[in-house]
Amino acid sequence: MGEIRAIEGASDESLWQGFKHFWSDRFSILDSYRPYIRRQNPLPPWSPADVQEFIASDPVHGPVLKTTRDAVKFLAVGGIVGAVSTASFAWKYSKSPHGAVLSLGAGAVVGMTFGQEIANHSLQLYRLDTMAAQVKFMEWWQKKSGVRS
Repeated sequence: MGEIRAIEGASDESLWQGFKHFWSDRFSILDSYRPYIRRQNPLPPWSPADVQEFIASDPVHGPVLKTTRDAVKFLAVGGIVGAVSTASFAWKYSKSPHGAVLSLGAGAVVGMTFGQEIANHSLQLYRLDTMAAQVKFMEWWQKKSGVRS
């Protein structure tokens, strides 16, 4: 009963702050990327050669970043296989264009999810701190390109 009175007496602003705090705790993973997104001066685009240079220069985070980039191939193949197989199945049995398009999208999402799980287990990504490697690359790129935040 005391909880109901506390909510009834709360202002809209305090409820909003509580809601924001609740979800910011759930998505605190994004705090690592905060210095690199929504910047006044965006970072310039990097090339695969720049990524290879980072991989060669950082003995700790370089191999992790390389493994993470290799995992993207699993996602792409899974997405393509899932999309094509489900869309062809839907088209074969229903001849419905909108059904085929919807199954194409759903198959791509499911295929990418399976591809990510296969990469996670086959490349043992669960043992690596992939986010730290990506953040270190962003720090390195920011220093190398000379862009200030």
